[in-house]
Amino acid sequence: MSITVTTWYLEQTSPEDLRPSPAPGGDLRIERAGVPSPEFSRFLYTAVGGDLCWVDRLGLTYAQWREILERPGAETWVAYVQGTPAGYVELKPHDPDGGVVEIIYFGLLPAFRGRGIGGHLLSYGTARAWDLGGPPAGADADEAGGAEHLLPGRRARHDQLPAAGLPAVRHEDGRAAGGPDARRVARCR
Repeated sequence: MSITVTTWYLEQTSPEDLRPSPAPGGDLRIERAGVPSPEFSRFLYTAVGGDLCWVDRLGLTYAQWREILERPGAETWVAYVQGTPAGYVELKPHDPDGGVVEIIYFGLLPAFRGRGIGGHLLSYGTARAWDLGGPPAGADADEAGGAEHLLPGRRARHDQLPAAGLPAVRHEDGRAAGGPDARRVARCR
């Protein structure tokens, strides 16, 4: 048995195309995760993507997570509301000398959706991608918070993925490094 997963990609070809969403009221801050942490990045990935059927990174080892986080130019920006992680945007330059920067992952934890945080976080991530040498090559728009007005070009990719349970992240020696929330994975079947 398999499930169909649709990934939406949005494209921006000029920094002038960015029409940023305003910051919502309240105690919101966006900070760069300055220390590569597979545990924290995996937490963000599963917390944001668990109910959206994000599965492509669930089987990664600890070493594979480190490799992703330590690649040159990679950045993870985290939105916090009153000190609590609310969402994140992960950037990946495709060319170390500038050029295309991809928004690899973007989204909010379920409790923070619908508050205007997503549009502001995506605006922040898109502006940062331009700072790194842009243009932003894509964004996962499952929880874009109005991304249609931010990035004019859109395309989709449809994949068939197995609906079976997926393995926990493991260190190279086989120790568990924090498994996925099985209830969330089960809801995606």
